[in-house]
Amino acid sequence: MGFRSFLDQLSKNGELTRITREVSTEYEMAGVIEALGEKPVLFEKVKESCIPVVAGFVSSKEIIARALNLKKEHLLHNLSSAIEHPLFPQVVEKGECQEIVEKEVDLTKLPIMRYTEKDGGKYIASAVSIVRDPELGRNMSFHRLMLLSKNRFVARIVEDRGTDTALKKAGGELDIAICIGNSTAVLLAAATSLPKGVDELGMANALEKTELVKCKTIDLEVPKNCEFVLEGRITKEKTSEGPFLDTTGTIDKIRQQPVIEIKCVTHREKPVYQTILPGRHEHQFLMGMPKEPTIFNEVNKVCECRDVYVTPGGCSWLHAVVQIKKQNADDGKKAIAAAFEGHKSLKHCIIVDDDIDIYDPNDVEWAVATRFQADKNAVILPNQPGSSLDPSGDLTEGKKARTCKMGFDATVPSGKTDKSFAKERYRKVDLNRFL
Repeated sequence: MGFRSFLDQLSKNGELTRITREVSTEYEMAGVIEALGEKPVLFEKVKESCIPVVAGFVSSKEIIARALNLKKEHLLHNLSSAIEHPLFPQVVEKGECQEIVEKEVDLTKLPIMRYTEKDGGKYIASAVSIVRDPELGRNMSFHRLMLLSKNRFVARIVEDRGTDTALKKAGGELDIAICIGNSTAVLLAAATSLPKGVDELGMANALEKTELVKCKTIDLEVPKNCEFVLEGRITKEKTSEGPFLDTTGTIDKIRQQPVIEIKCVTHREKPVYQTILPGRHEHQFLMGMPKEPTIFNEVNKVCECRDVYVTPGGCSWLHAVVQIKKQNADDGKKAIAAAFEGHKSLKHCIIVDDDIDIYDPNDVEWAVATRFQADKNAVILPNQPGSSLDPSGDLTEGKKARTCKMGFDATVPSGKTDKSFAKERYRKVDLNRFL
């Protein structure tokens, strides 16, 4: 359901914590969100803005599933289907996001937050950005935005990803629409790396109906029911961006990044600003969960994949556990190669049989302890393209990050049928007979 519809549902069900006391966007709001465990919260009075703020809408798989009207166990397959079968969204004449049009831009009116004392400035961490590649068409993704002035941001644009490649093709400048207060479907689609030329908004529309509206000043389309749209242009100017807290929970470094000039702001009549906490659950679910179906789809090409979990211990980005139904001796190693193909930034992956609970780290570690031999079952891939989020990798400025990747085939060795590879079970009893 849409952002506003889900907000209303949470409120009616008594699941939305309302903070009625005035809260500052300077560190204080972030502290309250974390203290609440990132459960859904609405800040009604914001010291620096007249716009209320919400957080916690993508803080667990349970709440993400509810926002999509799904059961949690159906999430992976629905995401996988939406990736494989995107639906081109309809463009309509009017949208709630354009009820108010402001040509006089003042970004300081927004409740843009400062999260930690090490932040390089005030940041928007929850916005999705939409650009148009001159050759491949529309592209939607996340870029953190550091506020510079009333009409300017500096954006972290990762090298060789969608926006960066489009920007290079366009000669270094490009129109951009920045959307805040989006449906969960839009957020998940924006966080998913789709094949080149596949529209992320088509994935969002496959998850739930997502109609678009044309921007007022630039040739781009945006979800019609989002809360805010900032229409602007990525310029050739560069300035320092960072430091900022990343999904690993560590502080990312300062880089020279492109400046964005905003020339028009549109929004609902009474908008609500959405935020997420960098380096915590919402950030990590948005980063990692969309990689589970891409890994799932790739592994299914080589063997039967049952489930995938991009683990929080691996920063919801660098580690994955993949559950397969093993039928051939080399299925485990084939699954390792496919997992790395399904998520290019993956650093370590563990392949387990379908009797292992991939959501229980003790069960996964047990599989490694009892079914894995490093000299036979490890796949080590040195000097691979890696993630700029991994502080232990080679992060040479101006170059793609490099790392050493490793896969663990922790499946039962082929041909072994003895019971030494299975956990012995105790007889189940009815405790009511004995207590």
